[in-house]
Amino acid sequence: MWRGRCRRLLRGCVPRPPPDGPGGPGGGRGYAPPAERKRFYQNVSISQGEGGFEINLDHRKLKTPQAKLFAVPSEALAIAVATEWDSQKDTIKFYTMHLTTLCNTALDNPTQRSKGQLIRAAVKFLETDTVCYRVEEPAALAELQKNEWDPIVAWAEKRYNVAIGSSTSIMGPNIPASTRDTFISHLASYNMWALQGIEYVITQLKSLILSMGLIDRHITVEKAVLLSRLEEEYQIQRWGKVEWAHDYDLCELRARAAAGTLFVHLCSESSTVKHKLLQD
Repeated sequence: MWRGRCRRLLRGCVPRPPPDGPGGPGGGRGYAPPAERKRFYQNVSISQGEGGFEINLDHRKLKTPQAKLFAVPSEALAIAVATEWDSQKDTIKFYTMHLTTLCNTALDNPTQRSKGQLIRAAVKFLETDTVCYRVEEPAALAELQKNEWDPIVAWAEKRYNVAIGSSTSIMGPNIPASTRDTFISHLASYNMWALQGIEYVITQLKSLILSMGLIDRHITVEKAVLLSRLEEEYQIQRWGKVEWAHDYDLCELRARAAAGTLFVHLCSESSTVKHKLLQD
């Protein structure tokens, strides 16, 4: 039962190998796992140790790239990661295992960043936030941006009691210092693990505003991805698409955004899963 539940959360699209790390372009702060490897285990299970919940591949405990014990802070997250490993067939496709990669990054912290550095990196995206940059022409695209992006900006301004706005200038909108301070304060309420996931989602969507709307459950993954790709979708509607390439890109982005959001929620989950859920 637990495998079925997690698969429904993680399932949707099968992504292709990312070109430069677990997040693809712009998301290469974490590890770049090998693309594939022959499956070497039969059974996957979880157990609780002193450092948290561990993943067992047969009788071997999973380790990080730096050979640290792979132990996560919540049982729910451990179940989701175990589902990724259990879902692999004859070949382990590491590029589909976004939760595992995010956990490795959180455990090893390969760039050695502090909580403050993670928060500042996330808030810096306000300066180039996708939904804040507008065009003046063509008129149809400008109208589309206004109709689709204005509501999410208005939601963020009301939700966090801040001023954001938008601009058609190449310099972007003038974000008040008080707005940055508010988001810094809000992000500080998350733990280090969740912040890794938040930054991951932001780098995928190129938008702090869309990411917070997604994590706050104000919009769905599908909606967040559509809004992040609004100009590209407009061009596709007008000029057509490269059939396989555009479909893969869309599926890949949805998979990453969904995994990152799930990671944030599961890293903030303090309750444990009832043992009956572990019986398939």
